[in-house]
Amino acid sequence: MPMCIICSQAKPDGIFILSEFICDDCESEMVRTDVMDERYPFFIGQLKQNLILKNA
Repeated sequence: MPMCIICSQAKPDGIFILSEFICDDCESEMVRTDVMDERYPFFIGQLKQNLILKNA
């Protein structure tokens, strides 16, 4: 099973973006999170670290 780059758990269902996996649970939470929510910077940080920096 692929490992989610957001929650670091192995889960069977999700999406691959630039060969990195995001589980369905994290994807759902991310798209519902408002930019003013306290978890928003966490999601941005995880995406930046795992997608942007790895694929730069």
